[in-house]
Amino acid sequence: MDLLNPSFGLLIWTLIAFLIVFFILKKFAWKPILSSLKDREEGIADAIATAEKVKAEMVLLKSENEALMAKAREERAAMIKEAKEASDKMLANAKEKAKSEYDRIVADAQMAIQQQKNAALTDVKNQAGNLIIEVAEKILRRELSDRAAQESYIKQLTDDVTLN
Repeated sequence: MDLLNPSFGLLIWTLIAFLIVFFILKKFAWKPILSSLKDREEGIADAIATAEKVKAEMVLLKSENEALMAKAREERAAMIKEAKEASDKMLANAKEKAKSEYDRIVADAQMAIQQQKNAALTDVKNQAGNLIIEVAEKILRRELSDRAAQESYIKQLTDDVTLN
């Protein structure tokens, strides 16, 4: 029961020991403990401020990133549009070139056909002229006094002549 009802002397000695420990702690430990607590508090506050600053920077970077992504999408769309326009233009140019080449080939072919037709007509005319000259020459070689004999001879020659 001594523990529950301590004696007056024990209380005084306990109080004196407590005050001695208190003054020693106050003189040597209290200031370092308070300064370390204050330093820790400042460190935590700095860390919170840095975290908020980093968070704000992240939000800013995120918005900048989104802006850059939007700009990149716009540039990509513009590049695709330009490429499509260029390919359409190249295709139109190729079609136009092919059409002009086709028209040129057709014109050349028509000209060649016309030239061959003219050459054939000239050849036919020359052959007809030669035939006429041959017939006239044969008629003139044969001196016939009778007109009826001349006509029958001409008829005979025309029947013998075959056109090529």
